[in-house]
Amino acid sequence: SAAPRPALSPSSTSSTGEDTVAGPSGTFAIGGDLPVVRLGYGTMQLTGDGVWGPPKDPDAAVAVLRRSVELGITFFDTADSYGPETAEALLKEALHPYADDVVIATKAGLTRQGPGIWTPVGNPAYLRQQCELSLRRLGLETIDLFQLHRIDPDVLLEDQVGELLKLRDEGKIRHIGLSEVSVDQLEMAAAMAPIATVQNLFNLAHRDAEPLLEHCEAHGIGFIPWFPLATGELSGEDGVLGEAAKQHDATPSQLALAWLLRRSPVMLPIPGTSSLEHLESNTAAAAIELSDEEYDALTALGDG
Repeated sequence: SAAPRPALSPSSTSSTGEDTVAGPSGTFAIGGDLPVVRLGYGTMQLTGDGVWGPPKDPDAAVAVLRRSVELGITFFDTADSYGPETAEALLKEALHPYADDVVIATKAGLTRQGPGIWTPVGNPAYLRQQCELSLRRLGLETIDLFQLHRIDPDVLLEDQVGELLKLRDEGKIRHIGLSEVSVDQLEMAAAMAPIATVQNLFNLAHRDAEPLLEHCEAHGIGFIPWFPLATGELSGEDGVLGEAAKQHDATPSQLALAWLLRRSPVMLPIPGTSSLEHLESNTAAAAIELSDEEYDALTALGDG
């Protein structure tokens, strides 16, 4: 019942092969039918302070997005609330018309009342409005992955998921995702509609979502870890991760990403940055192959 993706300009293509910098991270098919390169890019840091307003340097933000595609990244995660509206508009400015393999995931369900302030609103009419506005801002006929940014505790879950299901059946979205959910909430939602992905806080130092990740693995659901590089004290030059990075001729951030990619085949890390240098460095993590011993040591590190 999902709408086919519209044909795109033949001139706007990019490679998803192993010959790109991001390619060695492998691929995952979102919803079973939408392949993406597993190491993606998150757009939250392309906005002003507090994820509010435009970036200090809009041209640099556009350059980072364009370079991401050149590096072989095909999966871009954004949200209507980043700015708000800023990140989606930047994606369109930088990448439209989109290459055939570019997949944009956006979200609705968090409203903004100022820098650093986020309030859930899951009213069905609001979610529909935000989907329509995201379609317009992104220049799309169908949003490949539309995520409920937060479950609104004041609105029935079936009403929130039900509206996304209607939008999917109308061809306005292709796949449905959830963000910051428990296993129980995921199972409740999955009983109402196919859930293609979840997005929860997860990284080397924060693994509360392990049971959710294991559930996703068992059911072929993509797991998008947000704040993949928030490894805290582990990243210090004199920390154990810092030491391991020196031995690997890599940065702590690269090892943290390599660990995530190794952790699960359904893992879709989306490191974000407004810096071309950090983008290049993060994407190079796709080629780092951790030995079993290195992987186990890093896993134990985060357990400590």
